[in-house]
Amino acid sequence: MALKIGDPAPSFSLEDQSGETRRLDDVKGRILVLFFYPKDETPGCTAEACTFRDRHSELTRLGAEVWGVSGDDAVSHRRFAERYKLPFPLLSDRTQSLRRAFGVPKTLGLLPSRVTYVIDQQGVIRHVFNNLLDGPAHVKEAETIVQQLANG
Repeated sequence: MALKIGDPAPSFSLEDQSGETRRLDDVKGRILVLFFYPKDETPGCTAEACTFRDRHSELTRLGAEVWGVSGDDAVSHRRFAERYKLPFPLLSDRTQSLRRAFGVPKTLGLLPSRVTYVIDQQGVIRHVFNNLLDGPAHVKEAETIVQQLANG
């Protein structure tokens, strides 16, 4: 069952590309933009990640953290982050447990979908955007909601 606006985000703990464990509790009191993407180094995912990179300073200025999530391992994430100079953590969800906890669907029952969640300072989901084909649109959507949350 997919999580929706108003639902509390599920607690989680996953390692990023540097081996650092990231937990939802680590960002309590801050806004979290959590974007699920299909795979490192694919054209759509690269466009999405690079757009988040390009808007990262504005999102952090507004008080948001940005974390990416895919099923790739830490080594793949590290290469991807280094190649494109991504300034945010990429969480390795090898077992798809976080994807399942959020109810992120699969496209055509096979491919991991591209879904972005904006989670407020209290851990409540305030926006869900699902669009497999337009990665950069996720950034625009997230930034709009982050601005609203930051301005109260």
